[in-house]
Amino acid sequence: MIRIGQGVDVHAFDGARPLILGGVEIPGSPGLGGHSDADVVCHAVADALLGAACAGDLGQNFPAIERWRNVSSLEILRESRLLLETKGWRIGNVDATVVAEAPKLSPYVSEMAHNVAGVLGVADDAVSVKATTTDGLGFAGRGEGIACFAVALIERS
Repeated sequence: MIRIGQGVDVHAFDGARPLILGGVEIPGSPGLGGHSDADVVCHAVADALLGAACAGDLGQNFPAIERWRNVSSLEILRESRLLLETKGWRIGNVDATVVAEAPKLSPYVSEMAHNVAGVLGVADDAVSVKATTTDGLGFAGRGEGIACFAVALIERS
């Protein structure tokens, strides 16, 4: 049996924090506001995995409590993987698309994918991270924040 899940995460910019995407600190850009480190890549992927397993969403599993304050979202991703494993699922593949007008993310997507794959316990070629812009349209185009959309395939182990 296989299942597919979809995840979406959006955060506004917060100049007082570093920008972390896929566990990679991106220099020269304001960070994102949020309870954890606001890593939209990890959040969208975790949400896709949880959705595929019918295991709730990010907010249900990782509420805005002290335990998750400023935590690396790689830890949230790791906990999501463990939850799936306890329910008898294994991860097939993940595809994530980051939507940001700036900064330019193409130099970092391979490292992001590698980080996500490592935490999920899958091969690097089972995780795709891409980046795109909105050509100046919408909140991302106006430079107000960053979004990430992800899909994940899981299989019964």
